[in-house]
Amino acid sequence: MRTCLVMGAAGYIGSHLVPYLQEAGHRVIAGARHPCRLPAGVEFRLADVLKPDSLPAALAGVDTVFYLVHAMGAGAHFHRLEQQGVKNFAAAARTAGVRRIIYLGAIQPKQCNSRHLNSRRHCGELFRASGVPTVELRSGIIIGPGSAAFEVMRDLVFNLPMMVTPKWVRSRTPPIALSNLLHYLGGLVDLDGVDGQVFNAVGPELLSYQQQLQKFAAHIGKRCPIIPIPFLSPRLSAWWLQFATSVPQPIAKALVGGLKHDIPADDGPLRALLPQHLLGFDEALTESLALEQRLGAEQQGEETPLGLRWRHPEYGFYDRVASGSALSLAPPEALWQVLQGLGGEQRYFYMNSLWAIREWMDAAVGGPALTRGRTNPDRFVKGDMLDSWQIIGVEEGRRLALLFNMRAPGVGRLEFIMAPEPSGLTRVTIRAHWHPQGAWGLAYWLAMLPFHLFIFQGMTEALARQGEALVGIPVMD
Repeated sequence: MRTCLVMGAAGYIGSHLVPYLQEAGHRVIAGARHPCRLPAGVEFRLADVLKPDSLPAALAGVDTVFYLVHAMGAGAHFHRLEQQGVKNFAAAARTAGVRRIIYLGAIQPKQCNSRHLNSRRHCGELFRASGVPTVELRSGIIIGPGSAAFEVMRDLVFNLPMMVTPKWVRSRTPPIALSNLLHYLGGLVDLDGVDGQVFNAVGPELLSYQQQLQKFAAHIGKRCPIIPIPFLSPRLSAWWLQFATSVPQPIAKALVGGLKHDIPADDGPLRALLPQHLLGFDEALTESLALEQRLGAEQQGEETPLGLRWRHPEYGFYDRVASGSALSLAPPEALWQVLQGLGGEQRYFYMNSLWAIREWMDAAVGGPALTRGRTNPDRFVKGDMLDSWQIIGVEEGRRLALLFNMRAPGVGRLEFIMAPEPSGLTRVTIRAHWHPQGAWGLAYWLAMLPFHLFIFQGMTEALARQGEALVGIPVMD
């Protein structure tokens, strides 16, 4: 049994690798910047590779590290963040005496001008030069729920009647099933004689992205014509994708930069060391959709992407976020007491006329928004109804989460958070998360965004003032 730290445990691969390693008999520690959903028996340690002071405690007693961290969502400078993070982590791992780092990178074309792929390659080189024994596993596109490249494909197939696509959809790459990748990652823990080596982890088929889209459409019984056009550059492609998929634009841009290359890869050395049946694309797709259904059923009613879109495969995995916040002199418990009046006849603290208009719009199309009242008027209880909202998360005195039940092209949740600041003030935050249903869901989100920003800012200010009045602090306009 090894003591394994999974860095990036909250991410897509990490969330699946943690239970896989646990089932294999290892002691598993999850490392991430924020607490995340974990199986029973898994220890969580706060760790941020860009905050070196957080790393020694995270690495204490660790034998093997899986490094799954990337920064593609950070924008154009993501490669600098990735490389600095690797330098920080490698230095801490060397000091801690880590036995082995297993770094998950990306398969490489012969010649590459993709910032995403080049950064992955350079990060592997930094690890190998650090003095810490490192194995680099370079993966192809991963077929599984939550994988960014897979979710782009999924959103396009489920939500577009036809696709006008750039020429990069003809580039070929060998996608790999999530289960096959987990087998390789887990197998590298105890293999001897592999330190310093680079292995390719790919599936058995070399397919263009267009072929993968067509196979996906055929699998769900949908006809989806694809019309490639030559003048749509990777930059324009990434811009276009933000209107057709839930995957954040910085991530889509980074991925598209890599998809423009043909990337064949020799996986013979890895298959010889860790033999297994490699799933073809159709088999991997069947496995992925079945896994999504199983996990969605298990997580139904929870604040997870799969739990929220269960039975609605057309909803996006990634969310759009809008928020408002205000500082208050009142303590969190006073603000929570004010929040307890949410809904029913008390309504929503600010611009109730706009809330009413939205409710009548929902009622006009057969929605439940005119339902008024609360299951429990005195306190928030998970599973209860608050008007047409369902309470899906309660952290008493600190956080409330509501599920949006009105008719709309997507699914959303609304968070209220009361967090004490080091200054002694309390920050009140209201945050909306929206998982869109394709282009219509994204258009709906963009249309509602100005109203959300306006209303949430007003609501937080109203909560701050009412909390202050409750504890006798004079209101100053």
